[in-house]
Amino acid sequence: MTTAKLIAAAMLFASITAAHAAETESGRVEGLREQGITVYKAIPFAAPPTGNLRWKPPEPVQPWTGTRPAKTFGPACMQTGVSMPGETPPATSEDCLTLNIWTPAEAPSRAPVLVWIYGGGFANGAASMPLYWGDRLAKRGIVVVTVAYRVGALGFLAHPELTRESPNHSSGNYGLMDQIAALEWVKRNIASFGGDPNRVTIAGQSAGAMSVSILMASPRAKGLFHRAIGQSGGFFEPVQLAPSYLLANAERDGEAFAKSLGAPSLAALRKLPAAAILKGDLPSGAHPVIEPNILPATPFDAFAKGTQSDVPILIGVNAQEARSLTDVRDVTAANFAAGIEKRWGKLPPPLIAAYPFKSDEEAKQARIDFETDLRFGWDIWAWTRLQTATGKAPVFAYRFDHAPPFPPIGPHAGWGAGHFAELWYMFDHQNQERWPWTEDDRKLADAMAAYWTNFVKTGDPNTSALPAWPRFTADDGPLLILNAPIAPGQVARLPNLRVFDDVYAQIRGTPFPAKR
Repeated sequence: MTTAKLIAAAMLFASITAAHAAETESGRVEGLREQGITVYKAIPFAAPPTGNLRWKPPEPVQPWTGTRPAKTFGPACMQTGVSMPGETPPATSEDCLTLNIWTPAEAPSRAPVLVWIYGGGFANGAASMPLYWGDRLAKRGIVVVTVAYRVGALGFLAHPELTRESPNHSSGNYGLMDQIAALEWVKRNIASFGGDPNRVTIAGQSAGAMSVSILMASPRAKGLFHRAIGQSGGFFEPVQLAPSYLLANAERDGEAFAKSLGAPSLAALRKLPAAAILKGDLPSGAHPVIEPNILPATPFDAFAKGTQSDVPILIGVNAQEARSLTDVRDVTAANFAAGIEKRWGKLPPPLIAAYPFKSDEEAKQARIDFETDLRFGWDIWAWTRLQTATGKAPVFAYRFDHAPPFPPIGPHAGWGAGHFAELWYMFDHQNQERWPWTEDDRKLADAMAAYWTNFVKTGDPNTSALPAWPRFTADDGPLLILNAPIAPGQVARLPNLRVFDDVYAQIRGTPFPAKR
């Protein structure tokens, strides 16, 4: 190789991996410029929630001197298991409240910002998961931020002693406090990374989407974001069906949790190693709590009263969510109802009766349809209608119908258009998997990434280069069907969802709000 070629190659390598620095309120950070974008990893947005800060609201970061390297991802918050089948378990630590930023290398001074909140059932998840990397979206002219938040018992424990020590007379929801602290950090600091603090979109999938619905309902999050994206999740079911979501009941669960660990007091709990906390049995699992500080009313009630953050929303559901979450190989016509009760407890009979079948094969499909609507379909439908009824900002709804080319053997086998399936498309990350992607797959990914980034930029996903995305205006839609080809459509299984509506209204004791 000639000297000129060696110099050119060195310059190319330097352009791919050059360091790049930015100022934050706590000190200077140095990231990496990679292939047209700059990435900053593991920037702390709050102090480590360890020792006496365990189960407390996030505290400010201690400033540092000099330049802090931001070139490697930080650990995920303490957890067991993974948020998605096939995911490599992340390294974990209680010192985990960091965020990652991807920004166009030539970012304008005020680029719109997408803040991504991971899913994982409030029990696990990682801001560093490769599927969530913002490199491909940043190349479309937005800043992407992924944030870590406490999960499991370390993120959502309620306990009488915690409530007594709180100036807000509440406990639980520490993971939600982390999300709000991250948004506050973004508001104060994102301009240093080329982002516009007045054009922030919160987005999430599964428990991340539930978090988005909660943040829209929370008075503590008002003014911290200007648009919202919810994928395959929401938090709108009657709390009467899940009494552990009420503070007093969550506190009792917390006391039982402490007892299972042999910890007679909050002080004793805080002295336990984090690994010991993970071994405890939180009776109803990790979940948000209705309490005076973050969530003083259920999201349904907040939306019904019109007190939510009235911002444009883009939300949707996958056609076969439950296929990637529920093993139906042993489901038969004879054990259909018993299998549902074993998994979900005793549910109102009309809900199950709305999914009739005559054969074992029909029973398997009925189980997938039932769990899809129970866990995702009705929540998304309720969310769209609540915002349409009581808000002024537009709603853009979708259904993801496309089946990715998942391998027939392995953790993704048989998923179809199941839970998680849209993520490879909206993040435009088909390059991360050596699956037999087709031209239809590539076109759909390009379109979805464009729709999502257009929405982040303007609050409207539409562009003249793509099929028109109609606003959701009535109970049945319209919505956009994301498939090959992309086309407008209507809400699926509407009669079934209306059965949920009727049953839930009876349980709540209040009807669904009429459009104002």
